[in-house]
Amino acid sequence: MRTRDHLLGILVTLGMVTALLGFGLLFGAERAVGQSASSWSVTGRLIDPQGQPVSAATVRVYVDGDDEPIEAETHDDGTYLIDLPRRPERSLRIEVERSHFRPVEYELDVSGMVPDEEYNALRAPDLTMERKITAGFWIATAAFVLMLTLIALEVLHSTVAALLGAAIMFAATTLGYVLKADGLIVLSMERALSYIDFEVIFLVMGMMIVIGIIEGTGIFQWLAFAAYRVSRGRAWLLVIVLMLITGVASALLDNVTTMLLMTPISLQIAIAMGINPLSFLIPEVLASNIAGISTLIGTPTNILIGSYAGITFDDFLINQTVGVVLALIVLIVYTEIVYRKEYRAASGGVSGVLYEKMRQNARIKDPSALRKSLIIFGVMIVFFVAGEGLHTPPAITAMVGATALLIWVEPDVEKMLKAVDWTTLVFFMALFMVVGAIQEVGLVSYIATFLADLVGDSLVTGLLILVWFGAILSAIIDNIPFAAAMLPVVGYLTQTIPGAESKVLFYGLSVGAAMGGNGSLIGSSANVVTAGIAERAGYPITYVRFMKIGVPAMFLTTGAATLWLLLRFFVLG
Repeated sequence: MRTRDHLLGILVTLGMVTALLGFGLLFGAERAVGQSASSWSVTGRLIDPQGQPVSAATVRVYVDGDDEPIEAETHDDGTYLIDLPRRPERSLRIEVERSHFRPVEYELDVSGMVPDEEYNALRAPDLTMERKITAGFWIATAAFVLMLTLIALEVLHSTVAALLGAAIMFAATTLGYVLKADGLIVLSMERALSYIDFEVIFLVMGMMIVIGIIEGTGIFQWLAFAAYRVSRGRAWLLVIVLMLITGVASALLDNVTTMLLMTPISLQIAIAMGINPLSFLIPEVLASNIAGISTLIGTPTNILIGSYAGITFDDFLINQTVGVVLALIVLIVYTEIVYRKEYRAASGGVSGVLYEKMRQNARIKDPSALRKSLIIFGVMIVFFVAGEGLHTPPAITAMVGATALLIWVEPDVEKMLKAVDWTTLVFFMALFMVVGAIQEVGLVSYIATFLADLVGDSLVTGLLILVWFGAILSAIIDNIPFAAAMLPVVGYLTQTIPGAESKVLFYGLSVGAAMGGNGSLIGSSANVVTAGIAERAGYPITYVRFMKIGVPAMFLTTGAATLWLLLRFFVLG
């Protein structure tokens, strides 16, 4: 009884403190508003030649020829608001400086200007800042190209390559500060951190924990054995079932994790049947890359695109699923034709001993944990779908779901934290900073201008270029850094091409980046993961062998998905 009263007293005290703090903040805000109404200020906005806002620019205002200026920095939307020491009588001289831009000066004649009545704010016209190419531009560009090259040639691990790109960028910036050579400066640490999309980081982290817990229940081994039983040992049917399981899992989890789980299982089944495991693994990873784009959480590229463009879980589901189904049908037909000899030569079944061993391995290890995990995961899917209406970002859903599972299922917390692929998270953060660097120096703006001139006002042309340009490049380099670099370009095209407000260009980027990843072994992270596991098992997937199967599949499936996008956005509306 005393404990309850004690807790009640604490809660009442906290409530009173919160109320007092709220009243104080409200009173302070009212005072601030009252003060601002009695002072003078000037407001304006800075944009680049593409009409995009210029943030973190230093704005200096001189009142009536004063020698001492008043300074401020522009916000993320390019706007600034500077309080003036007194009412200007004649003019305001505005000077603007920012790295990688030419300085701007503007004389604002205030005589006859009517300020905003509530805040006494004088509105300056939008000022356009022209880009300039400095040594920092070439350093950032070289670091970005070096990173992509090292990843494509597999000279360094992708995370190390991204960290190297970021290190080059920071080294140049530090040298620029030391030598007071502004031309060497790429971007500061503060600016670099601002480019990291932490919503993506926390979404990926939360899903890794959720998947780690679900994996421990044995559900994936059970699904693989169920697929074998349904097919009754017929290889041509088994591969279809495995591809469908992989596709659904990739849409609900992500393609990298799905292949981490499906590859060892498929290897065991194929070896037991006396068939080359690659005739299962390659179709599965192709299906994984395709099916993942039907949801927000299905591929790392979709996570990046969704966070940047504000595309929700159900947006992807509605606009991409039909195209994914068409592409999967094409892929299944293609697979049956390419591997028909291997499937016909399969033994048609396994011995009774092997069958019993597979059945034992497929038992659910912890039914209680599985039940709890499926309940939590089901609720997460509901929030992913309805998140926009509930103002719940996917990252919050993922982190809350992961925490709920950690509390309810009570797994080994240290083991679950080890299940988080911290290497991937570091890669994302370093990648965001390197891509932020080429945005900072203007490379992205130049690419956007080039594509805008190439596309003109044709939305169809823009879509086709993005899909096929994305598919081909994603076959050459990893699709994650490609998608990250293209996001601001697509954002600019979406604002400039009539009709692009439907975000069809972002869907085109999603299709091109993901399905283009099927064109080569290094095209997507799921490919690399699958090849690594297969090689350790004694069944290496060579670069050339993967391309022989993947390139035709890329063109066929990308074509099917492109037809759907054209139908969805230009015929059906």
